[in-house]
Amino acid sequence: MKYLIIHGSFGSKDGNWFPWLKEKLEEKSEEVILPQMPIGIGKQNFVSWAAVLDELNIDEQTIIIAHSIAPVFVCKYLVARKRKVAKLIFVCGFNNYLGINEEFDTVNQPMFTDNLARIKEYCNDITCLYSDNDPYVPLEVEKEFADTLTKKQIIIHNGGHLNAESGYTKFEELLENIC
Repeated sequence: MKYLIIHGSFGSKDGNWFPWLKEKLEEKSEEVILPQMPIGIGKQNFVSWAAVLDELNIDEQTIIIAHSIAPVFVCKYLVARKRKVAKLIFVCGFNNYLGINEEFDTVNQPMFTDNLARIKEYCNDITCLYSDNDPYVPLEVEKEFADTLTKKQIIIHNGGHLNAESGYTKFEELLENIC
């Protein structure tokens, strides 16, 4: 298996729990790809992010772990490119939600999709993790996203946005669900 970890809007491959997870997976001699995605208004959009993934060998031996806006981007990308993967693990995913602030809404909107459920044609092992007190995306929005995709859902009590700001520089529950 190979692993692809994708950060969210205005994010960094060096932020949150991403470097920790990469290290843990590499300790098991796994191949881990952790790209820096284009960020910022005018730079982050579906086309620029898809260009990064187009350079990678994503196939049925790939497990994708994605945070925040990245889960819906991954869904839209895999459906558009007709690529099957082994497993998807989505953290704080959402679709068609505006209201964080103008900058986030501007970069997030191009990632949204009207055919979210079609991802099930390209992956039948999807897990969604989200928190009951995310300060950016309401619980019902994250739950609706997860409900559209899978029954495999893990709700983290008081986890915030499951990012460094919420204390997540390590993420043991996530690692347990990868293996």
